[in-house]
Amino acid sequence: MRWTLQPKPPTHKVEQLANALGVEKPIASLLLQRGIETYDDAKKFFRPSLEDLHDPYLMMDMAKAVARIERAVENQENILIYGDYDVDGTTSVALLSSYLLSYYPKVATYIPDRYDEGYGVSYKGIDFAEDNRMSLIIALDCGIKAVDKVQYASKKGIDFIICDHHRPGDALPKAVAVLDPKRDDCNYPYKELCGCGVGFKLVQALAARKNQDLEDLLLYLDLVATAIGADIVPITGENRILAYYGLQVINSNPRTGFKAILQHVKKETLNITDVVFILAPRINAAGRMKHGNHAVRLLTETNSEHAEQWAGEIEQFNTDRKEADQQITEAALQKIIENKEENRMTTVVYDEHWHKGVIGIVASRLTETYYRPTLVFTKSGDKLAASARSVKDFDVYNALEACAAHIEQFGGHKYAAGLTLHEADYEKFKAAFEEVVAQTIDPKLLVPEIRIDAEIDLKDITPKFYRILKQFAPFGPGNMTPVFMSQHLKDTGWGKCVGEDKTHLRLTVRQGNSPQFTAIGFGMADKQDIACSGNIFKAAYTIDENEWQGTVSLQLKLKDIIP
Repeated sequence: MRWTLQPKPPTHKVEQLANALGVEKPIASLLLQRGIETYDDAKKFFRPSLEDLHDPYLMMDMAKAVARIERAVENQENILIYGDYDVDGTTSVALLSSYLLSYYPKVATYIPDRYDEGYGVSYKGIDFAEDNRMSLIIALDCGIKAVDKVQYASKKGIDFIICDHHRPGDALPKAVAVLDPKRDDCNYPYKELCGCGVGFKLVQALAARKNQDLEDLLLYLDLVATAIGADIVPITGENRILAYYGLQVINSNPRTGFKAILQHVKKETLNITDVVFILAPRINAAGRMKHGNHAVRLLTETNSEHAEQWAGEIEQFNTDRKEADQQITEAALQKIIENKEENRMTTVVYDEHWHKGVIGIVASRLTETYYRPTLVFTKSGDKLAASARSVKDFDVYNALEACAAHIEQFGGHKYAAGLTLHEADYEKFKAAFEEVVAQTIDPKLLVPEIRIDAEIDLKDITPKFYRILKQFAPFGPGNMTPVFMSQHLKDTGWGKCVGEDKTHLRLTVRQGNSPQFTAIGFGMADKQDIACSGNIFKAAYTIDENEWQGTVSLQLKLKDIIP
């Protein structure tokens, strides 16, 4: 692990902010690192307000999109809401379809089949729209590169509105409206919305025309918060506001489908991490193992008995997904060893029998093991399909762009992407990808980094300190859970390996005469000799609460320890 200590903000600024807010200096320092410099900045950060959401009409083409939807309603046209099969896509479809259906009945939904149609807008989906006399398709979380598909639809007399957040290609599709804050010509103030976030801005714009205010739209924010968490977009600016209120909805008045999912899970209050690891995998499992329609059906269901039935199905899909994920990960790791590829700059593996629905998860697992840009390929029809994952601070999208000569189609983000290519091009692509990464990656990025916000003493960790720290949530990219470092620590003699297979490390640490704290390091049994030898060590950790036999206490959640 590579420890990187964040630069300390200027002392005078720390003192100034600490005095203005009446907080300890470590808290003021954390706020300054997040760009919060004044009392008003802090107020907006700690008390997110719906009033701080931007005017949706600042987004390029928003007025055109709203006008086309209003015309469709006026002319009694059939509208098709089309979205990708992952969490961002299915929540987007559930959001926009349920909003439109609240006042207009001629709305249908469509999720492409991962195996038959692949990612994004498909010719089959457009044919479905034509067969069912749909004259308007609204594509969510996809479509920004669907130039040919939009042209194909246009010839059939079908209009397109695109709501996407992926990077555009060289040319935009000739749709009625293209809503994407990442368009070069779009001056929308916040660029990091997820697909469901762009869908919400469209709903916000439609609602404004009907004299509805943001309070009327609160019930949709559980979907937006789930997409924000699942798509790993920055939890800053608008995303922070949407996630903050969305979590409140999930915890106080969740939609029937979420309530049904949570019956299978023993968790009372969900934070954004729970959304990522509890809700998102289950919603995703539908599109991975069966069909994304199952997720949309659950997310839009209002009858609790039906919702429980759909949630039971999805729970089974998730169990099947876990089994497939584990088997394929083990097989992929074996391939890397057999092919003697442990020391490459990249991981690129392929097996025609691997389940297409879980290759993205497998790519993440391999990245955890070897910590380098990773692609996992499988057979998809007459082509190969892959999921790409990257390491922190390396742009895998740019690396794929540099290999475009060997790729049929690709799209995605800095850290996650998907692509297809012809089998004959696989080896050439693999060699090109290795070469591009080797030439462009800073070698230090191939060592996992722990980014430490501040060095503190254990005596700084008080109930008040933690109470304020909790208000930094929701956490995520751009506002990660603060990581601290403390030096001159010593275990009091109670340190030991714990857990069924003794893979975790539990310590009781003290720093000089400070109060002692329990510290837990999951998967850190190999550090026992460092911590339990009676020697002094330093630790990187986050702070959380531990409940044991009805007593709640603060504990250190270890990320690493070194002598």
